[in-house]
Amino acid sequence: MISILSLQAYELVQGNLVQWNSFMDKSIPDPPTAVLLHGILGSGKNWGSFAKRLAQEFPMWQFLLVDLRCHGDSASIKKRGSHTVASTAFDVLKLIGQLRLSPRVLVGHSFGGKVALSMVDQAAKPLARPVRVWVLDATPGKVRSGLDGEDHPVELIDFLRRMPVQVNSKQEVVDALVKAKFSVDVARWVATNLRRSSPSGSRSSPSYSWIFNLNGISEMYKSYEDTNLWRIVENVPRGVHINFLKAERSLHRWALEDLQRIHTAEEVAADEAGGVEMHVLEDAGHWVHADNPDGLFRILSSTFRIETSLRGRE
Repeated sequence: MISILSLQAYELVQGNLVQWNSFMDKSIPDPPTAVLLHGILGSGKNWGSFAKRLAQEFPMWQFLLVDLRCHGDSASIKKRGSHTVASTAFDVLKLIGQLRLSPRVLVGHSFGGKVALSMVDQAAKPLARPVRVWVLDATPGKVRSGLDGEDHPVELIDFLRRMPVQVNSKQEVVDALVKAKFSVDVARWVATNLRRSSPSGSRSSPSYSWIFNLNGISEMYKSYEDTNLWRIVENVPRGVHINFLKAERSLHRWALEDLQRIHTAEEVAADEAGGVEMHVLEDAGHWVHADNPDGLFRILSSTFRIETSLRGRE
C-alpha cells in the first residue's frame, strides 16, 4: 500500500499497456480507471488477485484499491469527525482528486457499495461520463433489523472488541470465533487482519495485533445500517449507470420490498435513458469475490468491454 499526503492508503494495479502516474504532466489524460472498495472489516487487498486478473484481461485499465478509513493501512491515519458512509466516500473522492483520476467504474462490496453510491451523491461536479457503479450484495436503503443472519457484523465487531489487543497466533482468533458460533470462513477471513507485532526472529514469543480501528468500524457499520441512498437509485444522475448484484445464497440480506423497488427504478431509468440494472451471481454467498470469482469476473467484464469500446470512439 502507498499513502499520498497521509490521505488514504491505496494500491494501484495497472495493466501492462498503462504508462501513467499521478506525477506526470497534467496535460496527459489518465487511463481508464476503476475504483474497487471493500466491505466492513476488509481491506484493499481483498480485491488484490481479482484486480490483477482484470488488469491482465484489460491491459489499458488501472484499478485503484483503497483501504477505507479505520481499515488496513488507513487505520493509522487520523480522521476528524464522525466515521460514516458519507465521510468515507468523501475520503475516496479526495484521494482520486489528489491522484488526478476520473474513474469510469466504481465497484463496492457491501459497505463499499454504499460508499460508491455516496461518492456519486457527493461529487462536486459530474463524474467522467459515463460512470458505471456496481453495488455488490448490498441494498441502498436502511438495513432492516435481523436481515444479516448468521455472522452478523454487529455481533462480530462486538466480539472482536472484547478480545485482547494482542494475541499469540491467528489460529487463536479463529478458534475463539468458531467457539462463539461464527462460521469458519468468516473466522479465517477476520484473522487476515492480524499483523505480526513482535519482530521476526526475536527470542520472545510471537504476537499479533489488529490492523483496524474497531471503535471506528463500529461507528461505520451503524452508519451503514442507517444510511438511505434510495434517492440516487430512483433519480439516477445523468450519465450514471447503477448495477446491483445479488448473491444467490445471500437471501437474508435482501427484502422482497427492496428487490421490487430496484426493479421499479430499473423500469423508470430505462424510460428516461438512465441506467439501473439488477444481476444475480449464482453459487455465491455474501463474499462474492471469494465464493464465485469466475462468475463475478464474467459479469463485471461486460462493463470494462463497454467502457473500452466507448473510449475508443472518443
